Amino acid sequence: MSNVYFFTGFPGYIATQLIKDLVKRENVHYIYLLTLPQLKKQAEEQMTSIANAANFPNKHWKVIEGDITKANLHLKNEVINLLKNTVTHVFHLAAIYDLAVEKNIAYTVNVTGTKNVNQFVKNLERLKRYIYFSTAYVAGKREGKILETELDKGQDFKNYYEETKFKAEVEVQKIINQVPTTIFRPGVVFCHSVTGETMKFDGLYFMLNFFDRMKHLPMIPYLGRGDVEGNFVPIDYIVSATMFLSHEEIGVGKTYHLTDPKPYKMREIYKMMLKEYTGKTPIGTLPISLTKAFLSIPLIRKWLRVEKEALDYFMINTQYDCSIVQEDLKHSGIQCPDLKDVIKNMIDYYRIHKEDPTKQIKIR
Repeated sequence: MSNVYFFTGFPGYIATQLIKDLVKRENVHYIYLLTLPQLKKQAEEQMTSIANAANFPNKHWKVIEGDITKANLHLKNEVINLLKNTVTHVFHLAAIYDLAVEKNIAYTVNVTGTKNVNQFVKNLERLKRYIYFSTAYVAGKREGKILETELDKGQDFKNYYEETKFKAEVEVQKIINQVPTTIFRPGVVFCHSVTGETMKFDGLYFMLNFFDRMKHLPMIPYLGRGDVEGNFVPIDYIVSATMFLSHEEIGVGKTYHLTDPKPYKMREIYKMMLKEYTGKTPIGTLPISLTKAFLSIPLIRKWLRVEKEALDYFMINTQYDCSIVQEDLKHSGIQCPDLKDVIKNMIDYYRIHKEDPTKQIKIR
């Protein structure tokens, strides 16, 4: 039987890539894309481009205006009734992902928004799966091995993004026995491993922005000891794993870490990226505390195009266990690419697009 899909978070990066994969499938009857009114035109243009590239009929998708922070997602009754009787899969990706986000904004979108989506999902009569995108960083400041089966361990958080995503996942876990649910916790998502394409230069790209500004110096130091693991995951692995586990019965009721099963230390990643981008090897070490002090000055961080909060991820010694997802994917042929094999493609794309203002994150 054909499926009817409902997405929040489009035209965001992960939602866009999931839909690009989805429109190639034969059992897709219809796709609804919930979008804020001010993003509707952008969403329609993006979806038209995706549909045309895949020969996916325009009559089988629709962008609908709504708002997850409002009751009933701010949808009209006739729309709610239509969705209630048709939707089979809900992908909830809408969230504030900014590491520097203010608490009230993060809570309203990430927590209140998720509560509203949960309520919407519970009323769907044909629902086969509710797919919620959390983050591996709901672990907050916990150190050591973090299991996929763990959530609330009384942890503190590095920022309001982590804290509110944690609280949002708590809400989803409350209904996991009421509706068929799959929760994904990705690490830091970056480019397509083959094409190097990405939507925004955040995460790993802050490092490239830093290298780009420093490339003319005779030497560039390491930032801190870098002895913690960096968990960066290509978007194509995220898409493949998500689509497989969202449609197989094995994924029902599970929480998965979509993280690198063989991560490198941050020091190794820093060295590989600097060598590829500048041809140089790091010399010396600049303490993280001093680096954060420099980035506390707005003029400096804006010039470097680096968020101060990104440095926190050089400091927490955490290992994200992903044994459950690896077990459930073992017969699928889906594997996470090795980061060292992706870096060149990532940097080639960055070189071409680094001055594109639509890809650079606004640094406050």
